Amino acid sequence: MYLATTGRRDAPAPPRTGGAGRRVPGTVLALGTVSLVTDISSEMVTAVLPLYLVLGLGLSPLQFGFLDGLFNGAASVVRLLGGHAADRGGRHKRVAGIGYVLSACSRLGLLLAGGATAGIATALATDRVGKGIRTAPRDALITLSSRPEALGRSFGVHRAMDTTGALLGPLAAFALLWATADAYDAVFVVSFCVGLLGVLILVLYVPGGHPAPLTNSTPPTRKTFGALRDPAFRRILAAAALLGTATVGDAFVYLLLQRCLGLSIGWFPLLPLGAAACYLLLAVPAGRIADRFGRRMLFLYGHVALLGVYATLLAPTGGPAPLLLVPVLVLLGVFYATTDGVLMALAGPVLPADGRAGGLALLQTGQALARMLAAAGFGAAWTVWGPRPALWAAISALLAALAGGWVLLPRNRSGTPAPEGPGAPIPERRTA
Repeated sequence: MYLATTGRRDAPAPPRTGGAGRRVPGTVLALGTVSLVTDISSEMVTAVLPLYLVLGLGLSPLQFGFLDGLFNGAASVVRLLGGHAADRGGRHKRVAGIGYVLSACSRLGLLLAGGATAGIATALATDRVGKGIRTAPRDALITLSSRPEALGRSFGVHRAMDTTGALLGPLAAFALLWATADAYDAVFVVSFCVGLLGVLILVLYVPGGHPAPLTNSTPPTRKTFGALRDPAFRRILAAAALLGTATVGDAFVYLLLQRCLGLSIGWFPLLPLGAAACYLLLAVPAGRIADRFGRRMLFLYGHVALLGVYATLLAPTGGPAPLLLVPVLVLLGVFYATTDGVLMALAGPVLPADGRAGGLALLQTGQALARMLAAAGFGAAWTVWGPRPALWAAISALLAALAGGWVLLPRNRSGTPAPEGPGAPIPERRTA
């Protein structure tokens, strides 16, 4: 129903009357559909890739971990290039589309690489570059298509659709492996076709437009970092990075769960699905709560939920497994539902329309690099001190970061520095 209302160009916003104000823009739903389909494609490969590389081709876990960490770090930096390119003339859709195409084509690269390590590395790099390029322009399109006071709901809907794809992808992959007697090639081919379907939906249903004229003479190369001149954005970026340095990473949480419960390795891939299911259920309500009661506090409460994850993992073991498993996965889902899209909704209105993709890219890159630092530090602490002292250190770091975030984040009811309310203007659209 919503896709049918989405044309090649966003129509002027209708007068705000009662229920109309509660609708999610067609552009957001179209982008959510693209993300859903693309995540089915990408998670199909992500679910089987460790098995394919380690068990199928004989890479050591260290080699796989090195490749995965290297390319994820590279993707964080590539986000800046994607945001910068998207802001040049408002080419958000075009740049995001290039990212989606690169990710889809990387599946063919895995198919053609066979067992060649260089070919596999190239395919993985292409996928991460594609993901890095598309993220900031996509989120900028969401902010530019939504009313400022409804950004939390828009991101909640988008993230819920995105997570639906992330849940369906592994199920589709393992069903294909079961049906084809472990034929990894079949997974790569189907993933490529599904990825192309996502690109097709983007081209047909996400509105485009003519490049918008620049509003000032600031050179494009300075626009990405030009967001740092805004005090409110600097405070949001500093808070996100500070809290990121106390976020140790999901992999460690799942490893600690597996150790505490003595789960067999076969159950390990199912742990992320539990947290993702909770994220899926809570993403939209969390967005609505953020719009109504303030994004700043919900973002901080989300990190309190993460604090609960760490504290629960320190609980004495030996009881029934659900007493530990359920709280950890639910709290982890709450953490993502109340922070991921909420942070973008918090920062979006602060940024100018013609520099929004670059600013969001800067924010996402800063947060990702901080989390990489946190993961490395936690891994080192685990190695030197053991898991429980490392967890106590993580709790201490997160408490300090929460205090810093409380001070740094801009204060007002909506969680954004700019005034918001029923009369707030709709942000200028810069879709290209």
